[in-house]
Amino acid sequence: MCTFVELNKTTDLMKMDFPQVDLPLEVLAWTDVTEDILNIYKQSCRLQACIVAICTEGYMKASINLLDYEIRPNDLITLLPGTIIQFKEKTEKVRLCFAGFSSTCAGRINLIKAIGDAYPKLLELPVVPLSEDISKYLKEYFALLSHVSCDDSFDMDPELSEISLQAILTSVRLIYRKLIVKNDSSNRKKEICRELIQSITEHYKEERRAQFYADQLGISLQHLSTTVKQVTGKSVLDTIAYIIIMDAKAKLKGTNMTIQEIAYSLNFPSATFFGKYFRRYVGMTPVEFRNG
Repeated sequence: MCTFVELNKTTDLMKMDFPQVDLPLEVLAWTDVTEDILNIYKQSCRLQACIVAICTEGYMKASINLLDYEIRPNDLITLLPGTIIQFKEKTEKVRLCFAGFSSTCAGRINLIKAIGDAYPKLLELPVVPLSEDISKYLKEYFALLSHVSCDDSFDMDPELSEISLQAILTSVRLIYRKLIVKNDSSNRKKEICRELIQSITEHYKEERRAQFYADQLGISLQHLSTTVKQVTGKSVLDTIAYIIIMDAKAKLKGTNMTIQEIAYSLNFPSATFFGKYFRRYVGMTPVEFRNG
């Protein structure tokens, strides 16, 4: 069965070795996810599962596919398999409810077909506000799935899991169908940032020059630099470094590769050069990070 990521080469970030996160059950739903659970995602990771969540309380920021989003009560968050997610700062107590489906379950259905014409909007805006009524209906459905998935005496049939996922994705599709995405300069700036991130994920092991990525996008370096700074608050070089460092962290924590092997895999000329680069952005050496 083809996975979602295999079917979507234009958004393929699988060349990076982020820690992979799946669910232990085909269907797992909770009505009260607190910050204790969200702390698991303080480090960037790639979801293998498909997760749809609603913020029920509080305010926070999250990085989704390396772009920052603000999340408020009644916001719908749709995270498809292959999504890179990292939860960041919060300003108050945060709670979510969610329904998640494992990679096994998600791999048995055609996610693109289920999402349909909502797919481009979903890529553009993975976080969208819901009306009170729609939010209430989805929360009630998540609560039903929570009762079922947390009941040890109930063995959820795979077909029922698939139907549940299809139902939620159909709801997502209908929500996005009514969503109006303005084609303004702000969205164009975000699109440039997405194109930059996609290009970096394809070339970061060979290229760390900002000019290279400006040429890839067909725009001037000044335009790229200004746009990235306005949207992300970071420079182009900091954005490149962010992706390189995330890969390095994953290798340091998730593999037995030596520091030298990691340095060479990221196209650094030596372990020493890699160590200086890593320390500049992380504040510690690769060895200190691995042992921390």
